[in-house]
Amino acid sequence: MIKSILIVCTGNSCRSVMAEGLLKKFLKSKGCEDIKIISAGIGTMPGMMASPNTIEVMKMEGVDVSSHRAQLVTEDMIKDVDLVLGMEPVHVATVLSMTPEAKDKTFLLLEYVYKNENDKPTNIAISDPIGKPKEVYESVFMTIKDAIERLVKRICGSQ
Repeated sequence: MIKSILIVCTGNSCRSVMAEGLLKKFLKSKGCEDIKIISAGIGTMPGMMASPNTIEVMKMEGVDVSSHRAQLVTEDMIKDVDLVLGMEPVHVATVLSMTPEAKDKTFLLLEYVYKNENDKPTNIAISDPIGKPKEVYESVFMTIKDAIERLVKRICGSQ
C-alpha cells in the first residue's frame, strides 16, 4: 500500500507543484489524505516560489500554491517514500543515480498511470512550461490533472 509519494521535476516551481497540489486535493476528496505527498526538483534554487503562471492555473482549480517554496530532491526524500514520480526521463535518471535501490518504485508519472492501459499517450514525458505562455501552462496542467485523477483512482480506489 502506498503511504507516501515524491513528485520530481526540474525546478520544483511548475509541474511538480501542480501535481502535488492536485494530488493533495483529490486524495482529500476521496478520504485518502493520510498519504504523504511531497515535491522536489533536481536543479532548483531552494526557497524559490512557484511560477506566477503555476499559481494562476492552480487557483482556477481552487488550489492555492502561493506559499510553496522549492526544494532540492535528496537521497533521504527518495528513501523515505513508497513511490517516486518524475515528469521527464532526466528526473527518473537523476533519482536513480542518487539512489539506485529506488528503481522498483521510480517511474515517469505518465508511465505509471498508464501502465497496462491501451490508451497510453505516445509521449510519456511532460515538458517544462517555464518561460512559456500561459496557454502552455494550461496544457501541461490538463495533462497533469488527468494523470493525477488516474493515479488517485489507482491508489485510493473508489472510496
